[in-house]
Amino acid sequence: MLLVLFTALLVLVDLVRGGSRTEHEQAERTRTTGRATPSAAVSTQPSTNPSAEAIQPEASPTASTAVTVPARGSGAFTAAGGTTPVRGSTGTLVRYQVKVERGSGQKPDDFAAAVDATLSDPRGWTAAKKWRFQRVTGGSVDAVILLATPETTNRICRAGGLDPAGYTSCRTGDQVVINLARWLLAVPAFKGDLPTYRQYVVNHEMGHQLGHGHVRCGGRGKPAPVMQQQTLGLQGCTPNAWPYVNGRYLSGQPTAGQ
Repeated sequence: MLLVLFTALLVLVDLVRGGSRTEHEQAERTRTTGRATPSAAVSTQPSTNPSAEAIQPEASPTASTAVTVPARGSGAFTAAGGTTPVRGSTGTLVRYQVKVERGSGQKPDDFAAAVDATLSDPRGWTAAKKWRFQRVTGGSVDAVILLATPETTNRICRAGGLDPAGYTSCRTGDQVVINLARWLLAVPAFKGDLPTYRQYVVNHEMGHQLGHGHVRCGGRGKPAPVMQQQTLGLQGCTPNAWPYVNGRYLSGQPTAGQ
């Protein structure tokens, strides 16, 4: 009888240890790949910094596809080639350059094509009739749009007084910094709609460059304003990538301190 009880106790201890090890391996896998498996907890709680949020595990754009995000690159950037036509009919010309960090695994021209398409879309900032956009390869520019690994994003943004914690994107000075992790993984609230999230993050950070601050959701079930921090959560709104919806600029109550 004592032997049976002792054997049962050993089995119970082994099960407890096995469960703890599995949880540790899950946490380590999330930390190193930037992707949580479906059983991992997903959190979108904002940090105390209103312009950034703490790094957290998140689901990949498609549950069946694992995406590994390099935590760091070389810190040096390669510019996309070519010059685009001027997009927009009236307003101040905003000349921008697009660069991609070496070691990110992304091609500068591919990233530039996505940025160009977003900034030239009639639902974008050109609809305000205040700005026109043109991508250039050099010379005098009003914005440099960077695709950067999480660690490089941290370095650039922290130099401007922001702390993305390896998770968010930011705008500082004339630099519009898109976090590679967000570009590849989006956020859970977008439910795998990666193209829409990419359009959103470009328009959101460029919106800061144009002088816009953060706003709140305009009402449950409504499209989220593009200047809402949709990366942090939708607050009852639905995902939206564009400043203008049906020809109307979407805004909301300004976020305190922004």
